Amino acid sequence: SGALAQVGISLFAVSTFDTDYILVKDGDLIRSIRALKEAGYQVDYPV
Repeated sequence: SGALAQVGISLFAVSTFDTDYILVKDGDLIRSIRALKEAGYQVDYPV
């Protein structure tokens, strides 16, 4: 995602038939969520 690239976060993307997953390093999780939400994406993550 360009939103993550803009803040210097690398990702690993996995796409299935009905769901897409974006995996990021544990240390980048909070920054990733913030960047994606600010870019208008819906972010779901386990608590």
